[in-house]
Amino acid sequence: MSPDGSVSGMTALERRLRDALAQTRLDAPRPLIDLELPFGIDRLLKPTLLGNLRQAAVLAPVLRRGDRLSMMFTVRSQLLRSHRGQISFPGGRRDDDDRDAVENALREANEEVGLAPERVEIIGYLDDYPTMTRYIVTPVVGVVDAEELEVRVDAAEVADVFEAPLEFVLDPASFKRSTLVRDGLKLPFYELQWQQHRIWGATAGMLWNLARKVADA
Repeated sequence: MSPDGSVSGMTALERRLRDALAQTRLDAPRPLIDLELPFGIDRLLKPTLLGNLRQAAVLAPVLRRGDRLSMMFTVRSQLLRSHRGQISFPGGRRDDDDRDAVENALREANEEVGLAPERVEIIGYLDDYPTMTRYIVTPVVGVVDAEELEVRVDAAEVADVFEAPLEFVLDPASFKRSTLVRDGLKLPFYELQWQQHRIWGATAGMLWNLARKVADA
C-alpha cells in the first residue's frame, strides 16, 4: 500500500466499494431493500404489491478525480409532476427498448445530465427499492473517470447537479433516522444533510443500503 492509501493504483476507499459490490448481481430474483417498516409491513409488500409495480432504474455515479471520490446527485426540476425539488440520482422508468436496468439507468443519466454511457464502469447493484409512487427501482452503481467531465443538464427534469464526498455518504454517522406519518402509520426513513442539500426518502434509503454493504464487506 502506498502512503496515500492506494492499493495497486486504486484508493483504499474505492477498493472497499468494489469489494462490497463484487458479489451483487442483476439476475432475478433481485434482493429487496430492508425498509425497516413497522409491524412487518415490509414483509407484506412482496406478495401483495411488488408484482404490480412499474420497473425503473437509477444510476448512482461515483466520480473519480485522481484520489478524490464523490457521488453525483441531481435536484429535481420544479417542472416535474412529482418530487419537485427533491434530491435524487439520475434515473427514471424503464422504456420498452431498454434491455435491462443497466441500459435504463445509463439512458436516463445521459438524458438528464449528459453522462455518456461509455464513460461509466458498472461495478455493482444495490437492493431493489419500492417507492410510494408505485415503482420498483433498481439502483446501478458506476464509477466515472470525471477528469474533464462536462455536465449537460436537461432543465425540464433537473434543476441542479451537485456532488458529495464518497467518504461522507458511506459513513453511517452521516445518517439520521426520522419518521413521517401517512394514512395513520408512522413510516421510518433516513436522511442526511450535505451543505444546503437535504437528502432523504428513497435516495437516502439507497445510500444507507450502500453504506451498510460497504461496512459489512
